[in-house]
Amino acid sequence: MWLGPEEVLVANALWVTERANPSSCCKWRRGHGKGGGLTGLLVGTLDVVLDSSARVAPYRILHQTQDSQVYWTVACGSSRKEITKHWEWLENNLLQTLSIFDNEEDITTFVKGKIYGIIAEENKNLQPQGDEDPGKFKEAEVKMRKQFGMPEGEKLVNYYSCSYWKGRVPRQGWLYLTVNHLCFYSFLLGKEVSLVVQWVDITRLEKNATLLFPESIRVDTRDQELFFSMFLNIGETFKLMEQLANLAMRQLLDSEGFLEDKALPQPTRPHRNISALKRDLDARAKNEWYRATFRLPQDERLDGHTGCTLWTPFSKLHIPGQIVLPSPVSVSTKSKMTFLFANLKDRDFLVQRISDFLQKTPSKQPSVSGVGRKASTMGPAPESSCAPQEVSEQPASPTSPLGGHQSSHVQEAPTASQGLLKLFQRNVPMEDLGAKGAKEKMKEESWNIHFFEYGRGMCMYRTARTRELVLKGIPESLRGELWLLFSGAWNEMVTHPGYYAMLVAESMGKYSLATEEIERDLYRSMPEHPAFQNELGIAALRRVLTAYAYRNPTIGYCQAMNIVTSVLLLYGSEEEAFWLLVALCEHMLPDYYNTRVVGALVDQGIFEELTRDFLPQLSEKMQDLGVISSISLSWFLTLFLSVMPFESAVVIVDCFFYEGIKVILQVALAILDANMEQLLVCSDEGEAMTVLGRYLDNVVNKQSISPPIPHLHALLTSGDDPPAEVDIFDLLKVSYEKFSSLRADDIEQMRFKQRLKVIQSLEDTAKRSVVRAIPGDIGFSVEELEDLYMVFKAKHLASQYWESSRPAAMRRDPSLPYLEQYRIAASQFQELFASLTPWACRSHTSVLAGRMFRLLDGNKDSLINFKEFVTGMSGMYHGDLTEKLKALYKLHLPPGESLPTQPPQGPPLCTELGLWRARAQAFAGAGLQHRLGSRK
Repeated sequence: MWLGPEEVLVANALWVTERANPSSCCKWRRGHGKGGGLTGLLVGTLDVVLDSSARVAPYRILHQTQDSQVYWTVACGSSRKEITKHWEWLENNLLQTLSIFDNEEDITTFVKGKIYGIIAEENKNLQPQGDEDPGKFKEAEVKMRKQFGMPEGEKLVNYYSCSYWKGRVPRQGWLYLTVNHLCFYSFLLGKEVSLVVQWVDITRLEKNATLLFPESIRVDTRDQELFFSMFLNIGETFKLMEQLANLAMRQLLDSEGFLEDKALPQPTRPHRNISALKRDLDARAKNEWYRATFRLPQDERLDGHTGCTLWTPFSKLHIPGQIVLPSPVSVSTKSKMTFLFANLKDRDFLVQRISDFLQKTPSKQPSVSGVGRKASTMGPAPESSCAPQEVSEQPASPTSPLGGHQSSHVQEAPTASQGLLKLFQRNVPMEDLGAKGAKEKMKEESWNIHFFEYGRGMCMYRTARTRELVLKGIPESLRGELWLLFSGAWNEMVTHPGYYAMLVAESMGKYSLATEEIERDLYRSMPEHPAFQNELGIAALRRVLTAYAYRNPTIGYCQAMNIVTSVLLLYGSEEEAFWLLVALCEHMLPDYYNTRVVGALVDQGIFEELTRDFLPQLSEKMQDLGVISSISLSWFLTLFLSVMPFESAVVIVDCFFYEGIKVILQVALAILDANMEQLLVCSDEGEAMTVLGRYLDNVVNKQSISPPIPHLHALLTSGDDPPAEVDIFDLLKVSYEKFSSLRADDIEQMRFKQRLKVIQSLEDTAKRSVVRAIPGDIGFSVEELEDLYMVFKAKHLASQYWESSRPAAMRRDPSLPYLEQYRIAASQFQELFASLTPWACRSHTSVLAGRMFRLLDGNKDSLINFKEFVTGMSGMYHGDLTEKLKALYKLHLPPGESLPTQPPQGPPLCTELGLWRARAQAFAGAGLQHRLGSRK
């Protein structure tokens, strides 16, 4: 490319002149051309280690007049072809013109002006980019594409200097992290190492430190282990690798690729050597932390944060932390709470920023009786988070009914405004309930005092005192309100007024596989509870589940959703239960309720890991019995609601909405710990399940004011020696005392580690299922079929990476049978045909590939699946001569014509058939393993 002329004082060091004329010379850098000897090896090594090649192209053109000692760079190139093109242009367009100048300064001025003019013309033709990457980064990206043969669509995120351990020898080089690949290149004293690994192939990614590999990053695939170390900032590198691997796993899970955020705010100051993609991923990580910390909707974006202190009136202290600004911010003073932020680093800027957000926020939201989005604070101690108030007229509590936006058929139902528990529970005065009533009244008083001191609703400070009250049990009159607040469902509900009613209206009367499954499970949802023994409760449950399946067809409906939703409907209206279900399925328990229950399998792996750490003496026994996989799915998917008496399990749900999955894991560990002695002497899985079932059925809530509900597991407790009762609050207390070291950050880290294992295990299962679906007479061995499947899958994924114009039907649909999930179009088939099949015929390859694709595409949807692909491959490799001749004949038929029943007579056909027979015999002995091996 042409360069703005820059002065070069030492032009010959490390460079070799290849061409020269009176005004210019073309040079190549030692270590990049042929030969060069020891000096070339040393220069090539230094370029890789010091990243000189990212700044210095291997070829360049210098301008110099005869009497001057100063050179000027005018062009550079990454290949001989590129630099030759520039050299020829200079000789053809400038060399003759320069002869008319008498003054050497005029020659230099003319050349520089000409080069600047060419660059200006090229820049004028370029499309303007919204967010340009730094120049050095662009050079590194060009180098990466050339080095590893990546297309233009593959974007570099960042690159790092590090060492790759090949055996016991470290190879210093550069690690390139792209959206879809991990690449490494090293060149040391003539020894070259080049690695390319797809993120979707990674089965293990962790940061560790051993004697052999000090502070290294380990990357495992199915067939190799890679170790990288000697990073300048290993924490940043590993975090970015985690993000990219997570994106790849998400693509395998639901076929969602990476989409760059075009609305990313422009930096106030240009970042040196940081790409737009890296800033995008950093912003995503901060947004995810922000939404998870404050349980906010998915469309909330972090605008900025700054250090400050918050005056907390309940403790009379300034709490250090950060004020976090979302976009937009709405502030209300209706509940007359005042938040005082002090010690701000830039008070005027912050006030101006909040004012800008307030100007963008509408003063009144139509038909909304809720709380708007909020500014939040976080600090290390005590556990507190708060929010300034909203400008619109809103209630202080989320229990006020929503008005004016419910559809008629929802509004007519009593469940539109209150929970089923209020409709089906007898109104017994607290005084008549004795000690239980007095205990419930004390809980309500404690929460009222808490509301008075710490605020109520969205603006409530959440402190250690809040957790204490949750662990003591939420009173039934406040359960629905607090579930909405703690889960973040209230935020979603008030920002989407009328959304649930719209979904109910649109989904009514529409049939799908999800609605069929919902109808089948409706009457199995808490049939022992009176609220679901009549059509009122069943109809409400049907509407909520159907509306959610319509909202999120990727999940649709999964067993266990009916049980959880039934409990949500007991304590909230239909709309509140719907948004609680959204928070549960999409935020708090991600990927739990899809067709492959990936999230539950991930947390099952975490549970096994925690069992090894906290209960090592029991872990091996549980693995031998195979109990972990049996119990964890039923415990986690239903939050213990299906295995424990209702009035006890609902207390765990209270803690879950406040603390998240941490509570479920703690309680599960406490249950195993309490039954350790009995489990260690169990001889099989059935005996162990009986022990745990009897224990869970006798976990009681002696403080519950609701009448006891018969439990389906009651048969397990029958016998001469029923187990002793266990108070649910004692069980929770033990779980927090023994296993309180669990932290949310650690659980998320373990989730990433287990997600890699689970998704790759599911992919292996899919591969085996697809291979089993191939007929046995296909001619390929199982190993060959598995190799072909991996090549076929890689080609499908490559099309997802780089071909933005791919048809919508080509996108992978995880709900389809395994055989139909990966499909390729004609362009990908042509590439595989050219590299794998024995019928590749030079210039005729593309024609033959197109005709073979048309022959294999039985349903004419312009896509073929793996079975169709293997069928064609089998015919070419393992078919007899007659079958090959028949296939060749079909390939030569025009579109729309079929194979004739009677062969035509005459010499021309006989001659052509003879040629086909010769071709068939020539390719009959070609081997697949040789071609697959050459691809590897």
